[in-house]
Amino acid sequence: MIREAILRTFYDAASIQRWNDHIRRVELTELDKQAHKMSIAFIVGKFEETIKNTPVNWRLIIEGGIFEFLQRVIITDIKPAVFHRIISEKGKEINRWVLDQLKDSTQEIKGNFAKRFEQYLFDEEYAAIEKKILKASHYLATSWEFGIIDNLNPRSEETKRSIEQEIEKHDDLIGVQKLRYGTKLYDFIDICGCLRFQQRWAQTQRVPKTSVLGHMLIVAMFSYLCSVEVNACDKRLYNNYFTALFHDLPEALTRDIVSPVKKSIKGLEEIISIYEKELLDEKIFPLLPPSWRPEMRYFILDPFKDRILQDELIHYVSSEEINNSFNQDEYSPVDGEILKACDRLAAYIEAALSIEHGVVSRHLKEGKESIYREWKDKSIAGIHFGQIFDCFK
Repeated sequence: MIREAILRTFYDAASIQRWNDHIRRVELTELDKQAHKMSIAFIVGKFEETIKNTPVNWRLIIEGGIFEFLQRVIITDIKPAVFHRIISEKGKEINRWVLDQLKDSTQEIKGNFAKRFEQYLFDEEYAAIEKKILKASHYLATSWEFGIIDNLNPRSEETKRSIEQEIEKHDDLIGVQKLRYGTKLYDFIDICGCLRFQQRWAQTQRVPKTSVLGHMLIVAMFSYLCSVEVNACDKRLYNNYFTALFHDLPEALTRDIVSPVKKSIKGLEEIISIYEKELLDEKIFPLLPPSWRPEMRYFILDPFKDRILQDELIHYVSSEEINNSFNQDEYSPVDGEILKACDRLAAYIEAALSIEHGVVSRHLKEGKESIYREWKDKSIAGIHFGQIFDCFK
């Protein structure tokens, strides 16, 4: 069962400010940092898997990202030096407290989520390579972020040196080497990072503000909860998560064109879709190794359509067919309809939270009411989304 509390906890990260003891040109939030970290983890993990033939458990990468995200939200924005000192000296006590704080919101998540969370925090041998990939990605995302504020903070040399030293510790990972020394893949993660500067609901004031980058992570984490709810196979869970994590990547090239505008003129949505595909072919896919491009196409093109791969061909099926006949790794299923529901749920919660905070506008009220009317009675693959929407009604 997907509980309201865990969904609200995800959004707490949008209010946690990073580098708030430094001069900043823009707001830098924990939600955006974690989203960028997971984009980078995909790159680093793929290199380990495809170049070094290291077995990478992607379910553990995804879950580890969520576990570390929740840990950071509960502990909030402690300076890194203080955070690492606390963890090194009182790690068990702190992690036990984190689990206690999240007990009510995690205990009913399927897939032994709470037990795996505990094992991840307390068993040093558990998910060792996946933890290493996530830690490297954490520091690479921090380094990218620090580059934004570095020249505004003249006494930041020690911080810069500390970040670089942590990255150097992970130089045995090929992906870290590739990203440190300015390959095309760095341009890819740079494009992902820049989505933190594009605000959702740009036509209205809203609290907390969320970026396109942060929204993509929220949808990805929602997709994980739905995937374990329907007992998805590993490949289905992996596809759902990373399709969600990259589903709005074309907006780095087109900016966010809001749904009312897309639907206001007949045929406009199709024109935008064709243009996005052309831009992806021209500016995004060439940044990735050729062997990775088919998978990224599979993620990004038609993200909200249910599909499988059979004989290297895409077949569009229903969510019920995936549940009943294709819930196996060999079919590489994607629950596009579930991802669309997660995307609309994220937009609905964005509006609902702002209204709760007292920041209300016509756009937010109308958007919230319109989304609720569309989804209040919908069930997909056995998940009653109307009940989840009701939590924020």
